[in-house]
Amino acid sequence: MTIKEQITQELEKLPEPVLQEILDFVQFLQTKYQQNKMLEITIMSESSLAKDWLKPEEDAAWQNL
Repeated sequence: MTIKEQITQELEKLPEPVLQEILDFVQFLQTKYQQNKMLEITIMSESSLAKDWLKPEEDAAWQNL
């Protein structure tokens, strides 16, 4: 039996108010996971673009803003 199947089986035994708490927690975990993925993407983008940002031409282009 998979973890997903085990969770589903256990959920069937719980009353509705507890299911609401579980839903809230699952949504919290989804948000946390998405934020972590966005942070990873941001960090990867920063390192790959750093070589372009550190050019003297970039400094000159942004100097008068």
